[in-house]
Amino acid sequence: MDVHRGTGVDVRRAADRYRGGDEAAGVRTRHAFSFSGFYDPDNLRFGPLTACNEELLAPGAGYAEHTHRDLEIVTWVVEGELTHRDSAGNATVVRPGDLQRLTTGDAARHVERNDGAVPLRFLQMWLVPDTPGGGTEYAVERGLAPGVGHRLPRTDATFLVARPAPGEAVAMPRTPLAHLQVVRGEALLGTARLAPGDEARISAPAGQRPDLVGGATGTELLLWGLHPPAARPRGG
Repeated sequence: MDVHRGTGVDVRRAADRYRGGDEAAGVRTRHAFSFSGFYDPDNLRFGPLTACNEELLAPGAGYAEHTHRDLEIVTWVVEGELTHRDSAGNATVVRPGDLQRLTTGDAARHVERNDGAVPLRFLQMWLVPDTPGGGTEYAVERGLAPGVGHRLPRTDATFLVARPAPGEAVAMPRTPLAHLQVVRGEALLGTARLAPGDEARISAPAGQRPDLVGGATGTELLLWGLHPPAARPRGG
């Protein structure tokens, strides 16, 4: 990782991610945060963001029904198609460019599979809601437009995708915390060149953040505007 102490910019490389999944079963996972058997007390979360997993599922592979509670689960498909089924009766195929959101509330069970003939690659991000409990909510936004912020219903967080041309500037979220994930291509964050799988956790004040520009044709970036837990409003 490239931690620039005192600058409020923490760049973490794809190679630093924790390795998980079950490769014999066709499931390969790379974890950005402490996760399951990969416990790191210094890398538990960034604001409400507590997981950012890159998943690669071979054809026919997937996760059997399992339960989550008190999470906002946001999924972004990069390649292939994701089959989703959950305990609320939702059955959906999620494709590249679609944004899937599952609010688990008290508890939600779901199945995630690659029922297609080609490998499936997706990013899944977990955020802790402002208030625990409640019911389950599910939504898919098809063909999310670049630069349009998507607010989560129970967490003070905004998600957006950017697809800058080489040299094109990208506006960073002006929230107290910002998270950047490179999906394809490359980007320049100040002097740091970021490749696919690299991320940046930014806590510098909005006016002191390094410039973010596209670095290659076909670049795709995921951005979160976040608030630290103490600053997030409760209830409402």
